[in-house]
Amino acid sequence: MSPNPDAWSSEHAAAVAAAEEAGALLRSRFPDGFAARPKGQRGDVVTDLDLAAEQLVIGRIRERFPHDRILAEESGELAGDGAGAGRTWLIDPLDGSNNVVIGLAVYVVGIALCVDDAPVVGVVHDPMTGRTWSARRGGGAHGPAGRLTAPLASRPLPAAGPLLAWTQGHAVSRDDPVACSLRHSLELRSRRLLQLWAPLVAWAMLARGDIDGFVGYRAEAIDLPAGALLAREAGIALRRLDGTEFGGGFGGPDTGRSFVAGRPELLPHLLDLVSPFSPGTGDTRTAGTAPTDPAARRSSAAGTSPWAPTSGHRPGTPSA
Repeated sequence: MSPNPDAWSSEHAAAVAAAEEAGALLRSRFPDGFAARPKGQRGDVVTDLDLAAEQLVIGRIRERFPHDRILAEESGELAGDGAGAGRTWLIDPLDGSNNVVIGLAVYVVGIALCVDDAPVVGVVHDPMTGRTWSARRGGGAHGPAGRLTAPLASRPLPAAGPLLAWTQGHAVSRDDPVACSLRHSLELRSRRLLQLWAPLVAWAMLARGDIDGFVGYRAEAIDLPAGALLAREAGIALRRLDGTEFGGGFGGPDTGRSFVAGRPELLPHLLDLVSPFSPGTGDTRTAGTAPTDPAARRSSAAGTSPWAPTSGHRPGTPSA
């Protein structure tokens, strides 16, 4: 994949324009100009803002790149004409729908382009402030004030611990033993553990340096690539719970989308926080918190990636 910082410039420009146009639509109808209805059996919601913004973004992307495949939160998979082999756009038109429904202005528009399973363009737009953060693979991450870079190591870790954000995938049950234990451990060992109901907001905060780290357990696929690319290009380190590299792609089962991300100088500390919950560790096995065999974990979790070829599940399940 090309490291040329000028690569993907047309795709980046199209994604930024589409996200900002969708943001203007959302802002014009928040907090009172929309209707909402339940989605699924787990307390999720969808609004007509989700649907309107998604159709707008799909239309803009399809106009510019008719050959490419699109995976959208509400519409599912929209195949191109085949000439754009390996190119997939991921669209989360309103990350934070549950916030919107209760009148909480914490939501963003997210768009990513992946080549095969690697994100090459990522855009996060905040409709309420009109601010946009975006990244291109090899081209850095940028926000309203210019290029984003990881804060220098001069900021010490507070005695109370790091300021962290948390997300878990929609397929994770409320009583999932690993999720419950990991989240509780992070709450005890961090200054604050933010649960924003909008993972892309947390990724933008991490890329800006507002928080120290972000932990995800079986994260949703639709919003992951845009956020992961934004953070990585801003100098944030991304790892799996066992410390190996985390690519931030959308493919495969959700059991492969657990991660820890943070400022490089804090990464050893963050990995220490999550390492007891890495698949195959002694603590996880002896505590009886979860099966360590990947197939058993997928079966017990009752859900795999919405993009996995063997899954019939459609996109549209948000992160907590």
